[in-house]
This record gives sequence, C-alpha cells and structure tokens, in this order.
Amino acid sequence: MVEGRNAHVIVIGAGVAGLGSALTLSRAGHQVTLIERDATPLPADPDAAFEWDRRGAPQVRHSHALLARLRNLLRDRFPDVLAALLEAGATEINFTENLPPEITDRDARPGDDDLVAIACRRTTFEWVLRRAVLAAADVTLLDGAVVESLHTAPGDRAGGPPIVTGVNVAQAGQPVQVLSADLVVAAVGRRSAIPRLLSHIGVDPVGRSEDTGIIYLSRFYRLRSEAEPPPVTGPIGGDLGYLKYAVFQGDNRTFSVTFAVRTHDEELRRLLAEPDGFDRATRALPATAAWVEPDRAEAITEVHIMGGLLNRRLDFIDDASQPIVLGFHAVGDAHTCTNPLYGRGCSLAMVQATLLADALADHPDDPVARAQAYETASEHEVRPWYNAAIAQDRLTSETGHENGRETGRNDARFGDLMRDGLAPALRTDATVFRAFVRTFNLLDAPDALVTDADIVGRILAAYQERDQRPPEVPLGPPRAELVDQLTPA
Repeated sequence: MVEGRNAHVIVIGAGVAGLGSALTLSRAGHQVTLIERDATPLPADPDAAFEWDRRGAPQVRHSHALLARLRNLLRDRFPDVLAALLEAGATEINFTENLPPEITDRDARPGDDDLVAIACRRTTFEWVLRRAVLAAADVTLLDGAVVESLHTAPGDRAGGPPIVTGVNVAQAGQPVQVLSADLVVAAVGRRSAIPRLLSHIGVDPVGRSEDTGIIYLSRFYRLRSEAEPPPVTGPIGGDLGYLKYAVFQGDNRTFSVTFAVRTHDEELRRLLAEPDGFDRATRALPATAAWVEPDRAEAITEVHIMGGLLNRRLDFIDDASQPIVLGFHAVGDAHTCTNPLYGRGCSLAMVQATLLADALADHPDDPVARAQAYETASEHEVRPWYNAAIAQDRLTSETGHENGRETGRNDARFGDLMRDGLAPALRTDATVFRAFVRTFNLLDAPDALVTDADIVGRILAAYQERDQRPPEVPLGPPRAELVDQLTPA
C-alpha cells in the first residue's frame, strides 16, 4: 500500500516513456528505480548519443516528431527540461511564422504561442531526459538489467486482482535481485513484454492489434557548413499511395527522410534499402529534392529499416470497469502504440506519464481508484488517436492512390475532398491552416476538422473552386517511373 505521496516506484524501460515516467514521478516526490535492459552509459553529448547502442529500441534510428502537445507539456510542467533540450541543439518550429505564402491574413491570433513543435532527434531527446532524471536524488538507474518476473500479493478480496509488489531482476554475473515496490510501471515499448510478465501471475490482458501494412526506411543527413535548410511552410512530405514520405528536422543541423512502403512491395523496398537507391528517390520527389542537394547536405547514416509496425493496445480494465491487476501500470507504446507514420508516439508517451503521476497524486492509497482514474484518463487522451490511426490506415489501404489521385471506389469522394478541398485551403486560409496544425499536433481531437462547421464550410468552399485552379502539382512520379529511376543501369 502506498503511504502518502512517498511511494517507491519501479519503472521498467528507460526509453522516452520510461524516462518520462521517472521524471514526472520523481518530480512529484516519489523514489524511482529505473530498470533498463540495454547497458547504455550516458554519452557525453548529443552526437555521441546518436551512436547509442539501443538494441531494445530499434526505432531510435528513425525519424521522430516532437509535436506541439509535447513541447507545451514541457513548457508548462518541466521548463528546465525544455531549456536543456534547446541548449543541446534542438530548435523550435513555430508554425505561424512559416505560413504558406498564399495566405494573406498573417496577423497573430490567440493560441499561436501553442503552435510550436520541436525539431530534435529521438536520441537527443532521450539524452536530455536521462540527464534530467539522473540529476534527481531519488532516482536510481539499473542498466544492463532484465526484469524476469513480477512479485505479487493476494488480492484484498476473494477472486480479486493480484497486487504487484515488486520484480525479480537479473544482471550479468550477479544473482537474481528481488526489488520491492509500491508501484511497478512497464514502459517496455511496442515489443511489449507485458503479456508474458502478467501471464506468470495469472493475468491475461485483452489485446487488440492491427498491422499498419507498411515498412519504414529512414536515413539521416546533416547540413553542410554554411548551408541553410530550404524554406519550410508546413509539414514536408506526401502520400503517393505506393509510397509515403516525409522530411523531419533534427537538432544540430541534422534532418532525416523516411519512406514508408507497403509490406508486400518487396521490389520497391529492396531498391530503397540501398543508399544509392534511397538518395535517388529523395532527388525524384519535389518535397525532398531541395533538402538533399549535394551542396546542401550529406548523409550521416546508412538506411535503417523497421518492420512489424502495428496499431496495438492492451486493456487493463475489464467490462465491469474493474482493474485486472493492481500496483502495475503500462505507459507509452507498451499500453497503446500507433502507426509511427503519424509521429505521435513520443508525445503520447509523455502525456501518459503525466496522467499516471496525476492519478497517483489523486489516489495515493487506493490502487483500485488509481487504476480506474489512469485508464479513464488514457481512454480520453490516448485512445482517440489509436482509433484515428486505424481509421486512416484502413482508408489509405482500401482506396489506393496514384500520384495523389484515389483509384479505389470506397471513400473516393472523401479523397477528392481532401485533395481538392483541404489541400488548397491549407495554403490559402489561415483558419484552416491553424485548425489542421492543431489537430496534427494533438492539441485538438482527431475529428476536429470534420466536426467544426466553420472549418468544413471553408474546405467545401475551396473544393467548389477546384475547376478554377490549375491542377495540383504532382507529389511524385508514378510507381513504375520511380522504380525505373531507382533501378541501376
């Protein structure tokens, strides 16, 4: 039983979700033991952190977005961490300072201060978080350590859920260590070990998953000395149906390009996996070509590939709204993971870390109420983005695109509306632009664009003028043409 606010919390996993949990809980006055599978001593600087051996988190070598929801959370609750991040070389992306040139209404509006994201590599963010966490007197890090199993106590009532009271930890060359805790937090990532850990104590959480149908390929670059990035007027990327792509700005003059191809498209995946083929593709796409000009940037990594990308969630509350386990909570991708194409993982992980700290503060001595409060808050703040990711994945997989034009019959009208209504409105209407940026950055609900009558009206007005505009600029070549360009002579 937790006594007051001075709980001992074990956090399993020292990625973003685990470090975020350790940060929020230690700042709330709790003692935290952080357990990390990888033996990862703290590097000296952000560039050294980019070489971190993070075998337990292969996604660190891929593009990440630190959205405005995350930046605002740091600004409001952990301003010292935000300051440290900027000192480490991250930069802020102020969306309203980069309005599309066609927008004539460029006056500031209330809320513009919130429309700011962070350009930063995932490894730099983890490095800053770890430094902040380890600076706390009440945080202990055990790295190179594996949680083999959970300790439990019987439930308070017959047939009640087990109560987790600690963990068994194994480290190389040492006997298994038994650690007791008032609360155990699993931040073990998208390759979640939670079902295995809980099955050993007789708990079987209901899991739901859906394959995203894509494979990721990413490569990092650095701007050359004296070179500047090309002008940016919003998100950089596109969806050709057979290929999705985007540029992600990083810290210390770095950036990355990520391609997402269908899992069944082995030919295109093979061509993009080769550095030369990857770079040929970046030069063939209008939105990426300017970034990778030889005089502007040079590659600093090979091509990193990641598959097995799922939308997946675990339920820790049963149909009667009762927790299935007490003294144990999951955070981040271990609880709910979404298609990384949408860049929401780090932001939602930090949001959940604060939700857990708040639930513990509100219910320090009642594990049932705490679990219910945390899961209810996660249902409100995280679940909508899981549902939105699944809906978007199904839409793109069912309709298909070719150069941005829908070729399937299902939802074709919606695709036309997005291409010939939303896309031009984003370039010309300051209200639609801000609404889109707010939703993209998790500041408004996923359906905010389609439930706001004013926004829908503006999009429809742009759609009605489609015949008076020149055709949309192609986002890239047809698949056959791109494959031909990537194939070695």
